[in-house]
Amino acid sequence: MYRFQIRAVTQPGETIALIGSLPEMGAWDIRQCVRLQTQGDRYPLWSVDLDLAQVSPHTPTAEYKYVRLKPNGQVEWEAWGTNRWVPIEADPLPHPIVVEDGVIGTVPPYPYGYFPAPVAENPLPQSEQGLKVVVIGSSVAMGCSAWMLRGWAWQLGQTLHAHFGHQLVNRSELGANVSSTIARFSQVVAPEQPDIVIIALSLGNEGLASSTSQQQRKAIQRRFENGLQQLIKMTRELGALPILGGVYPNGDYTSDHYAILQETHQRMMSWDVPVLDWLSALDDGRGRWKAGISFDAAHPNTKGHQLMVEAIALSPFQLTKADLANQPQPHLPEDLLVYQDDNGFHIFFRKADNSLRVINTTSHPYTLASWWQALQAAFQATFLPTGLYLAEHRTDTETPVNLLSLFLEENGRIETALTVPPATDLILHPVFHFFSPQQSQVLFHDGSLSLLKMSDRSLYVINESDHEYNIQPMWREVRAALKAMPAGVYEDPHNPEAPFRTLMNGEDGLESRVKAPAQSAIALHYKCSLADVSRIAIIPLGERCATRMLLYRLEYDGPAFPFDLTRTTKLADVADMIHNGFQDMWNPQFLHYNDDAKRIYHTKWTGLSFAHEVEESDDPVKDMTPVYERMQKRYSARSNRFWYTLQQCDKVLFVRTGSCDRPAVIDLVQKLEAKCAGKPFRLLLISPQPSDEFADLPNVLHYNLEFNPDRMYNDLRHWLDCAKVMREILNSLGISSKNLFWCPPHVPPVQPER
Repeated sequence: MYRFQIRAVTQPGETIALIGSLPEMGAWDIRQCVRLQTQGDRYPLWSVDLDLAQVSPHTPTAEYKYVRLKPNGQVEWEAWGTNRWVPIEADPLPHPIVVEDGVIGTVPPYPYGYFPAPVAENPLPQSEQGLKVVVIGSSVAMGCSAWMLRGWAWQLGQTLHAHFGHQLVNRSELGANVSSTIARFSQVVAPEQPDIVIIALSLGNEGLASSTSQQQRKAIQRRFENGLQQLIKMTRELGALPILGGVYPNGDYTSDHYAILQETHQRMMSWDVPVLDWLSALDDGRGRWKAGISFDAAHPNTKGHQLMVEAIALSPFQLTKADLANQPQPHLPEDLLVYQDDNGFHIFFRKADNSLRVINTTSHPYTLASWWQALQAAFQATFLPTGLYLAEHRTDTETPVNLLSLFLEENGRIETALTVPPATDLILHPVFHFFSPQQSQVLFHDGSLSLLKMSDRSLYVINESDHEYNIQPMWREVRAALKAMPAGVYEDPHNPEAPFRTLMNGEDGLESRVKAPAQSAIALHYKCSLADVSRIAIIPLGERCATRMLLYRLEYDGPAFPFDLTRTTKLADVADMIHNGFQDMWNPQFLHYNDDAKRIYHTKWTGLSFAHEVEESDDPVKDMTPVYERMQKRYSARSNRFWYTLQQCDKVLFVRTGSCDRPAVIDLVQKLEAKCAGKPFRLLLISPQPSDEFADLPNVLHYNLEFNPDRMYNDLRHWLDCAKVMREILNSLGISSKNLFWCPPHVPPVQPER
């Protein structure tokens, strides 16, 4: 069974049909054409199933075209000239073959067909002297856009088995890039115990085709090349021979992308690793596919895959197990002297592992920086690999490591300074050295940010990008990744007072915000259990969004609480809402939309209103239903966070801005005492009124200030000044990023204290 499918936009009454060379296709008689079907959830995709099992074995292919049948009986053929065609498979098929025909009117030179569901395919057997070859790559390595996925890797497997008795196992994955391949390498490659590993990835899947700036393109290039180097190292650690699949074109590359492609190609060819050189066979001279060899911008068609396999030299595979065991290591030069002075300071480059050895025998520190012109010139003359270098990690000690790092840009330019202590003999490795299983467990890696578990008490946070990374609990993948670390408090022991250098890890992962500086790395070490730290939660109580705006500037903000984006002019309403567990806060029976004010007002708590709940697609005058549904979801979650935070934190700081009176404050404090159930708390009042109004009230602090959100929003300088004042207030209360309680975005249902 063949399932032919085509994308076609039609007018009312039009139908798409297929007409072709076989009787099952109408034998070119338009009166016998086969009509395709579509459905509302699939349109403009049209399809039809045809049983071609009875076709004569002497008919190796079927030719056909699509036609558009008009309501008036006219027939519009998609194109004159070349017909579409498909091979006729002689063997019984386990599933229908989906023939992906693209768009009507565009006839590809080669067909693309595949089974809709994965079909287990047993690799050809390995002979006694044969080797096991594992391919790990992306969709092109899988064979995508070749007929029946018989792409270059499948064809290479047939050739290697016929010539040498090798067995090829393909462990490629759709959409794979260097980051995802590194992450899955130990699960899919190592268990195969390969003799040879072909690493076949592309710059296209790193995002090169969509990059728009030179800075972005260089970052992608550096990530790709460093990732390949890391995969080479991981392969060698398995005792296997690494072979690189070369770079190849993309239909969306520009001349700027092509320059990156050629640079990477040239560098890969100099890495002392066999490379499958595809660029000359596929490139049109501009970084795009040669005519007629691509299915789409990212994938070669059957012809393109054929050219790829024809470009593969078999000499790297002409080995037996004995040959592989006795294969001499590639000759590498001895350590290369990069720089020295007359006082006992030396830097060597080790090409064997691309590392730098820095020896400082003096009694004073040396700082490696771009302003040291002689050193900078020596680095540039040596053509050192770009990227981040980290000091070698000692695995034989639990002593906290001061993680030294150096970042080299293009042509050896020193981007970040490194101070080398006196009497030091230091090895700086490219960052990919630390990704090997012998060095660490990779918890998270997105190509720029990496989290490496060095031990149960040590974590590396590595940022290879040119901007600071803000790591926080709302980043779901990172939060989940850190579940692999024991719960507790982790701190940078060499910069303990630096803000956002304290990581709090719970049973569900990350519970605090951590900042990773650009182009550097930090080491976080276990300090104590979470129970040993008294964590303080900051919960805003209105009157407007001023507190949330200030916390945002301080980067102390997290998921929203009930009062963060509302206006509450009456403190008594706030106290009553908390007392009643926020019931009816988002009840449609008490909500009224005022079209003139563009606000939603509450009729039970008349001081409560909402200005951020109606979206552009809504028509609140005619139908508030979607707004009510959205508010129910948002505010029930915010209410749940309020009670969760109250129960999970150790102390609470409630913050209220806007004028209020003493009796209302006393009432609020009494209701907060009931809900806190003995948990320590303070109520911070910030309003432009004398503090005498609130003197001698227990747990109440007042500052005669005004934080106006409208003025802050319109004047960034004023907003920053207000944030500075807020930081000083919080510091005076002993609140910082080292003891702040961060509420996760999704929390289990919690019932308030009664």
